Amino acid sequence: MAVKILIVDDDPDIRDILKLTLSEEDYEVLEASDGQEALKIINSKPLDLVLLDYKIPKIDGRQVCRLIKKDLLLSHFPIIMFTAKGEISDKVGGIDAGADDYVVKPFEPKELLARIRMILRRTKRDLEANPLTRLPVNVSILNELLRKLEKGSLFAVCYIDLDKFKAYNDKYGFEHGDEVIRETARTLIRTVQKRGNPDDFIGHIGGDDFVIITSPDVVDNVCKDIITDFEKASPLFYNETDRKKGYIIAHDRQGKEQNIPLLSISIGVVTNEYRKIEHVAQISEIGTELKELAKRMEHSNYIKDKRKIERKS
Repeated sequence: MAVKILIVDDDPDIRDILKLTLSEEDYEVLEASDGQEALKIINSKPLDLVLLDYKIPKIDGRQVCRLIKKDLLLSHFPIIMFTAKGEISDKVGGIDAGADDYVVKPFEPKELLARIRMILRRTKRDLEANPLTRLPVNVSILNELLRKLEKGSLFAVCYIDLDKFKAYNDKYGFEHGDEVIRETARTLIRTVQKRGNPDDFIGHIGGDDFVIITSPDVVDNVCKDIITDFEKASPLFYNETDRKKGYIIAHDRQGKEQNIPLLSISIGVVTNEYRKIEHVAQISEIGTELKELAKRMEHSNYIKDKRKIERKS
């Protein structure tokens, strides 16, 4: 898959030079001429890097950088900032705002390409992530679960899934569906930061499936807050008509119309409080079963495994 780079500069000649330079590496290039347009693209499309001019209209480069780094899903997103020759204050301002590197204009094309390659390598190494949410994916999730099992400490694994998401996607389209996924990820991150432990883990299994690895003593509060926040946010994903009705009309597999309720969230919680868990497959099997039970209930719910099975020493 081609690396996607966004160029943000109000000078069309500079954008043309940058596009020509980037074409040597077969990068896919997107363009924005001001900060407002840049943020719109960054929040709606999966990107790998931003080349950001310090002085751009509407929202300047430093503020764009600050907004990106403040966003829970975009904080690891790499930014190279362009500054004018001799403008030390611009360099300092860009670095203070969170830029990963800076390049002085006029730039040397080969040096710029080398810096881009370096940052892309570093980002890939540091963050094997889902391109939509920037959350760790399956290999990282598996490794985190294995670490928990090896340590033998108490854990709670939350398997999280959105209900009625396919019907929503079919009606509102993939772009709106992607925004639901991103907002769900933000909800999970905010909640874990507020209610969880400093070393808790959040992963994105794929689609509308997520996982949180935390501890049994905080998991109830984590689940309750996720549900509360998602229930508040869910109606806002719909237009006013559907929001007032409280459902959308969709077709089942037989082509019959059905009233589909608004999006909700289901969570299955696996813990080793009451049973000995020896391998990752056990965690996944129990989590899937509990999540399916939660999905059969109306509205958002979580179900925690409390079945007591003899813990062998």
